[in-house]
Amino acid sequence: MRPALKHTLRIGITLVIVGMLVVFATRVNWHDTWRAMRSASMSLLLAAALVNIASIVVKGIRWWVFLRPIGVTSLPLAMRATFAGAGLNNVLVANGGEAARVVFVARSAHVQSARVVATLALERLFELIGYVVMLALAATFLSLPPTLEKVKPFAIAALVLIGILLWWLLRRPEVVEKVAAPKPSTWHGRLKAYGSHFVQTIGEVSSPMRFLAALLLSVAAWALQVATYQMTAHAAHLPMTTVATVAALLAVNLGFALRATPGNVGLFQAAYAATAVAFGFDRDQAIAVAFLIQAQQILPVTLLGVAMAPEFIFKAQKRRKDDVKGELPVESRSETDRRAPR
Repeated sequence: MRPALKHTLRIGITLVIVGMLVVFATRVNWHDTWRAMRSASMSLLLAAALVNIASIVVKGIRWWVFLRPIGVTSLPLAMRATFAGAGLNNVLVANGGEAARVVFVARSAHVQSARVVATLALERLFELIGYVVMLALAATFLSLPPTLEKVKPFAIAALVLIGILLWWLLRRPEVVEKVAAPKPSTWHGRLKAYGSHFVQTIGEVSSPMRFLAALLLSVAAWALQVATYQMTAHAAHLPMTTVATVAALLAVNLGFALRATPGNVGLFQAAYAATAVAFGFDRDQAIAVAFLIQAQQILPVTLLGVAMAPEFIFKAQKRRKDDVKGELPVESRSETDRRAPR
């Protein structure tokens, strides 16, 4: 796609999203919404925030399960990168923190970035698996709004395809690593070598026990998210049932792989409120709950990310620019940095 066309499409999509959010904002009774937020129980909100942090800890452990086979055995490093990446996701669009935490781990552990990307791809895959399993089960056994009911066939089809993919990853023959060859000089040669490292690592870390551990951790992470949503609703005196909470969680995460706005602010509130209204709850009160949920997801997590990895948060964007300018893979420059005199 031509850069000019790509830029035009990006601007057009942004304007459409902003327009939708403006229309949504004009229909909100902000006085009632603010009053509902102010009357919320602080003790319950604090407990919900701690539960949300626990869900991110579980996700960090899930990534560590796949990082260990490639030599990244430090759980604190995986945690720091996970929280810092989550913090960046809260201020960037399109989940920019995911790419940045690859750079952080690759540099800190002196591991090829292609290998770290492979482990992150598997970790993200199991995040999707947990969501699809929850969506398929909820659509089968719970009474959901029509919008989510329509997604059921796609969820079941996705679950089948994911099952086939996991089976193939476990059954595929092991790739023997070739003797180190000179680094390719052309961009397509470097891209091919990068892809080769990525595919080889996927096969290397794929095992039944790791997949089982990742699946159980995914279920735990999503269960903690349900608890976070439920506790926040009760803190704001919105009597959301468990079924309604699960439906709201599914709705706001339908496009969880992409974030159209920083932290998905605006779109999150619209999706949550629409689901709550479908279950007969007050719209303005539901919007207040949605803001409180996002406040818990953004403020404490971003602060923890800064506290645990300040050099990552403040220098991640500069590092990504340096990577592009240097035209060298992360791992190559890490080795160069280690050899350079101090």
